[in-house]
Amino acid sequence: MNKAPELNQTRKQITALDKELLSLLSKRRDLSLDVARSKEVDVRPIRDTQREKELLARLVEQGREHGLDAHFVISLYQSIIEDSVLNQQAYLHGRANPEIQQQQSTIAYLGARGSYSYLAASRFCQRRQVEMVDLGCQSFDEIIKSVELGHADLGFLPIENTSSGSINEVYDVLQHTSLSIVGETTIEVGHCLLTKNGASVDKVTTVFAHPQPISQCSHWLSQHPNLTLAYCSSSAEAMQKVIDADDDSVAAIGSAEGGALYQLNAAETGLANQKINQSRFIVVARKAVAVPSQLPAKTTLIMATGQKPGALVETLLVLKAHNINMSKLESRPIPGTPWEEMFYLDVDANLATNELQQALKELERLTRFIKVLGCYPCETVKPTQLNNSQLLIEPISSKEVVAAPSQDEDAPKYSKLYRQQHTQIEVNQFNVGGEDFAAMQQLTLPMAADVFAGKVKQIKEAGFQAVLLNNPTSANLNAAELKDYCHLIAQAGLTSSVQVDSVNDFNETVKVTDMVYLAGKEMYNDELLTLAGSVTTPVLLERNTMASTADWLAAANKILSQGNQQLILIEAGIRSFNSPEQLVLDLAGLIEVVTESHLPVLGNISYAVEDKLIKQQSNAIKQLGASGVIINEKQLSCNDTQAELLHQLHQ
Repeated sequence: MNKAPELNQTRKQITALDKELLSLLSKRRDLSLDVARSKEVDVRPIRDTQREKELLARLVEQGREHGLDAHFVISLYQSIIEDSVLNQQAYLHGRANPEIQQQQSTIAYLGARGSYSYLAASRFCQRRQVEMVDLGCQSFDEIIKSVELGHADLGFLPIENTSSGSINEVYDVLQHTSLSIVGETTIEVGHCLLTKNGASVDKVTTVFAHPQPISQCSHWLSQHPNLTLAYCSSSAEAMQKVIDADDDSVAAIGSAEGGALYQLNAAETGLANQKINQSRFIVVARKAVAVPSQLPAKTTLIMATGQKPGALVETLLVLKAHNINMSKLESRPIPGTPWEEMFYLDVDANLATNELQQALKELERLTRFIKVLGCYPCETVKPTQLNNSQLLIEPISSKEVVAAPSQDEDAPKYSKLYRQQHTQIEVNQFNVGGEDFAAMQQLTLPMAADVFAGKVKQIKEAGFQAVLLNNPTSANLNAAELKDYCHLIAQAGLTSSVQVDSVNDFNETVKVTDMVYLAGKEMYNDELLTLAGSVTTPVLLERNTMASTADWLAAANKILSQGNQQLILIEAGIRSFNSPEQLVLDLAGLIEVVTESHLPVLGNISYAVEDKLIKQQSNAIKQLGASGVIINEKQLSCNDTQAELLHQLHQ
């Protein structure tokens, strides 16, 4: 029997490899700056998405030859590509504006070291190789005045968060400053419960936090009603309060990175309401900057329209006429003029272009007040996507393609008479209703965490894009356990869907999952249908085993009528009066629904199809116009067999 290698020796080898990897990544980054220098001369766009697709496809194939997980390879190189793009943008922007490319800059931000504003400012300066002299401030007004008076070169202001929305106080201070917006940066906000001396959550009685993290963690806090909340001016102040406390019963909400500066431990992580919790910061300076033409640019402006019907619409039509995309619109009251508002707009355009200059001239004639707050490089780097037919997987993205309704507004909302184009829904990498044929695997809980983590990794490699957690109620899972399962699904690069069997389970489930699956037995539950229609989470509606297609579509209409247009229909089999004990996939009904409705339809073959007929029925589902298939984990249990079927379906 071979002796196992000594642990210390193996660790030394891993450490050496890590050091070599970091060296290679640094060399790659240097080469990407050489690319930027070349583009500075040739004036070519920063991104070449076609080359990025070819690069990813080649790397995934090469990775598989070395036994590397395709999702791991894509996630890794998406991060590398994003870093390369942002570094090239920072280099070219600095070359065009040498006055901002100082070796040392004083940065004004909210709070003290360890606050989220401090972390955002630090990363912004590191990317530009600028030494940061930090100037902590107690308010947004103080940040603005520090820059205006020359005490700081740049100011960092949080402008919006994906969980709590826009930060209105910042919009208010922007109305009254002469500063220009010269940049933006977005950071992941990983809220943790930070304690000292290793104190656990059950020992905590008081939590210090800034109002924004409290808002962003409201779901977690509602599950701990015994906690007393103490508001602070910043996350850094909250952490300092914990350090200064006499006992271990106090905690702060902040980042693990910030907590480390105060020697605090993360007693619990992932407190935010949303799985993806990001904050966007704007950078202000005394002088405006120029944005090179090959960089994606964003321009922020404020305007006040006349007090007449359709005034705002008129101004937005100007942007449309010049093919300028508006990425954000926010309104704030104008002090001293009740019921009148100032509008803040972000448009995806460079201030130097003729299109935006002409649009601004037209807007001047339509508005009572208009001012450009700044033009700056856009730092949103959308990941390059690969379709299923190429790799059986897709990079993470999230959008819904909205189709315009037809003229027959009295038709049922599920009908093609109401909406002529097919509804297309994308949730992370799960694309339904588009060109790709979607695949979801159904799993039954409970399952040990380590077993589950390995399982979802295999599911990803086989070519599935989503996981359906079946009957969590029967498994007696609480909200925290369900959240952990969904987190493991997300870590594997998959989209989560959880079956809901009652109104009581719905509200907790929708907080932790990407999609909600309504079992067929709940298809006639009007209260649950109404609830499903009132949320923004995509819903999968399974047909009742005794329901007609008309009843199924009527249930879909109830959901759509409440406002939620992200609805997917699920055909899982019906019972006939002749054989009530046997489920049969209703392919004729599937044809009827696909013909009549614009909604995407998936075939769930977990119950009504024998193993020997899975390939045949799956192909039939695709040929008849359905958008995807759901397969049980016990069907085609061999990973190679599943991958072979999905590869065939994705062709």
